[in-house]
Amino acid sequence: MLPKNFLDKIVAQHQQTPPFPATSDIKKLFTKIVLTLFPEQTRRHFHTRDELKAVWESIENGLESLLYSMKDQLSEDPAVIAHRFLDRIPAIYDLLQTDVEAMVSGDPAATTSFEVIRSYPGFYALAFYRLAHGLQQEKVPLIPRILTEYAHSKTGIDIHPGASIGRYFFMDHGTGIVIGETTVIGERVKIYQGVTLGALSVDKSMASTKRHPTIEDGVVIYSGATILGGDTVVGKDSIIGGNVWLTRSVPANTKIYHQENVKVIQD
Repeated sequence: MLPKNFLDKIVAQHQQTPPFPATSDIKKLFTKIVLTLFPEQTRRHFHTRDELKAVWESIENGLESLLYSMKDQLSEDPAVIAHRFLDRIPAIYDLLQTDVEAMVSGDPAATTSFEVIRSYPGFYALAFYRLAHGLQQEKVPLIPRILTEYAHSKTGIDIHPGASIGRYFFMDHGTGIVIGETTVIGERVKIYQGVTLGALSVDKSMASTKRHPTIEDGVVIYSGATILGGDTVVGKDSIIGGNVWLTRSVPANTKIYHQENVKVIQD
């Protein structure tokens, strides 16, 4: 038999833990959203507006049900949040279409948008990130992080739902990319595998401050580069070479790379 004091400790944890929807239900609902938006991901296709309308109604009802199970942790009525989140879907879809376009045009190996949507881990991670980010903007706790961590487990790409990422974003290969909570990324940015956009310090007192870098429009960051710090800004159209360690801002149109283990800066 387990000791009584141990059982009492676990009972206390059960009593103190606030109600929250099952992780499996969260994954299932948001996977349904991705599959409904992108039939390339599934064999189930809808052929009429009425069919799709019914699906979206079931999604809204499902989200409301998830949120209702944690209603005490929300600042608004679950139905209001669910409806407002569904209103965000067209804009999220349009953003993802720009990401697909960036992948097709930016990767010589990509042949069609179907190939990108069906098989690219970068697209999968972005789809879940953009949905999670929309939910984060509705001030829903924890569910956004569960969604991006689910995508992380599937793709090896770790994007915090609080990060801000502009249009036409392309993660080439993608494995090992880390994008921190307060990162700001502009439009038409391309990053390669193993890139970290992180914080200089993990001090808990910095939780409410901007800890992660700003990457302006048109920047390319090659594999293994590490860019750290909330005050670090990579200027527009700059190129950051592979394995660069960067903790200070660089102006627009800068190239930074390593040559024989010596950093070379070329404006």
